[in-house]
Amino acid sequence: MSQQEQLAIVGGRPLRGRLRASGSKNAALYALAAALLTAEPVRLHNVPEIRDIGEMGRLIESLGGEVTIEGGDVTLDASGVTETVAAPERVVALRASFLVMGPLLARFGEAGCPSPGGDAIGVRPVDVHLTGFRALGADVAREGQNFVARAPRLEGSRVFLDYPSVLGTVNVLFAATLARGTTTIVNAAAEPEVEMAGDLLNAMGARVSGHGSNRITVGGVESLHGTEFSIIPDRIEGGTFLLAGLATGGDVELEGAEPTHMDSLLTKLREAGARVEVSDHSVRACVDGPLRAVQLQAVPYPGFPTDLHAPMAAALTQAEGISIIHERVFENRLLYVGELRTMGGRITTGGQSVIIEGATRLVGSPVRALDVRAAAAVVIAGLAAEGETVVRDIVHLKRGYPRIEERLEALGAEVHAR
Repeated sequence: MSQQEQLAIVGGRPLRGRLRASGSKNAALYALAAALLTAEPVRLHNVPEIRDIGEMGRLIESLGGEVTIEGGDVTLDASGVTETVAAPERVVALRASFLVMGPLLARFGEAGCPSPGGDAIGVRPVDVHLTGFRALGADVAREGQNFVARAPRLEGSRVFLDYPSVLGTVNVLFAATLARGTTTIVNAAAEPEVEMAGDLLNAMGARVSGHGSNRITVGGVESLHGTEFSIIPDRIEGGTFLLAGLATGGDVELEGAEPTHMDSLLTKLREAGARVEVSDHSVRACVDGPLRAVQLQAVPYPGFPTDLHAPMAAALTQAEGISIIHERVFENRLLYVGELRTMGGRITTGGQSVIIEGATRLVGSPVRALDVRAAAAVVIAGLAAEGETVVRDIVHLKRGYPRIEERLEALGAEVHAR
């Protein structure tokens, strides 16, 4: 896909209808990396059809694995893996690429990887990962552009994470599955995607407990086996469509969702005046009157997710009053602000806080998708704006939102790629 591919949006139409939740982008990437822990095939279902999945698949193939992608089903066979150092050209596009370190180190006794790529939304130090590997007995060093870890056999230990990093938690969890003895990960990330990673590992024969809390216990085993597993629904993609419905005065129902993963968002939607209906596996949000301003903080789970900060800000341009969002996770999350200002958004920033004055008449404009979630923000703004918005660099959008044009059109939006 060309970096310059564009998405044209004719705004002013309320989004209405039902969508099926996609599989989680982040959880699927973790699952692909986990397959490196075993020489037996791992078959995954409900995998989103997005660019990042292909990037991770190509990284695994460059290590000697086999990856077969058939729509939403992905089969991985890592029996032929012989390379334990990730190639820079395969790492540059994807921050989750660093997750190959834990599985390779645990299974082969050594692993190497350059600093990962991905969105430019802030510093994402790998210190949490490396400190965890050291706590498990690995020698860790910088050799040229690569971080390299070596250990004939990892030893279970008590691992304290300075920060509840999601990727750091998952990487240390992967490494601990094949360590000798018991590992306790303290101050672990509790995100649903981390919990799912633990469930997948258990399905492969691991002994993981406490995942989904801030203290994870791992009993090391000699080896893991293949399995068949379904990826959880994507709470971020689903939340983005609910916010798009609110911004346009619409009514969107998300089927196949996991509402308990979306507590923080649904609470804020209700606070903003939306009518929210929840059943076991669906969420509906609709607007019966004016939206109200809200205040929130983007913090680690179960708090409001940083990945919904930018989409929420776009929706809050249509809420009456002064809304404030405090960003507590990534220091460069505010890249979207200038693009929304271009469209008429009255937004000011102070440090890591965003102040949004609404309700605002947005006007269709040429804007850029500067990262995955900033892309979602300008799409939401374009759907709510008067006239045509043209979003450039939508390669970022398609990293996190499968079949985005088709899914928006199903809700009544007028969109098309150029």
